[in-house]
Amino acid sequence: MTATPQSIGRADARRNRVKVLAVASRAFDEHGLDVSLGAIARQAGVGAGTVYRHFPSKEILLEAVLVQQVDDRVVAARQWAARADPVAAFFGFLLEVVAASHGRKHLCDALTTETSWPRPSLAAAAQRFRQALDELLHAAQQAGGVRTDVSADDVAALTVGCATIWAAHRDRNGGTRMVRLALECLRNPAPVTEDRTFRDSLGTLHAAPRCEECGARLEARSTGRPARYCGATCRQRAHRRRLGPATLP
Repeated sequence: MTATPQSIGRADARRNRVKVLAVASRAFDEHGLDVSLGAIARQAGVGAGTVYRHFPSKEILLEAVLVQQVDDRVVAARQWAARADPVAAFFGFLLEVVAASHGRKHLCDALTTETSWPRPSLAAAAQRFRQALDELLHAAQQAGGVRTDVSADDVAALTVGCATIWAAHRDRNGGTRMVRLALECLRNPAPVTEDRTFRDSLGTLHAAPRCEECGARLEARSTGRPARYCGATCRQRAHRRRLGPATLP
């Protein structure tokens, strides 16, 4: 089928829009929001009229850049869900979100200082992100790897904090380590079982006492020497084994 001038024009328009968004995203990250639409057009290799046809104002372009960045994270969430187990997908996605925030201080400042945000398109993108995050969180909770008393709002707030920690750390590897430590608070605490050691109010480490012969749990004594066997049978059996086969009747 032969391409028509109209379809070629639409394809060119889509490519130009993608190109302008990519250049604008880098320009906002590197130079802040004072960069002009004319400068963005020159860097994208298109005419200023092309930029204005797609984005009549810098505010509209800024919103489009933010929507694209949020939707990129939504795609990443779907990819993590498809290629990893629920717990690994959840934590891997959060680490990717933190890493993707690097160098985007100007855009973050725009969101926090302007009272007009979020605007309709960005609000819709934020809802898509929230749904994707909620799905990852719920799956990880169902798998038992993430505590059930946290919500998607809690996770989002913690992730913003982690991005701040990572950006503030002078050493990138050290910052990543601190982010991982912060995210560990989301993991489901291991259940306390009978075999698990614990600390009492004095901080002394204890373990549930067991019979040295059969392994049965023993009742703790408040006074006297701690019991070693569950009863006379195990005590005698242990005594015979210590004597050895040569001395047995």
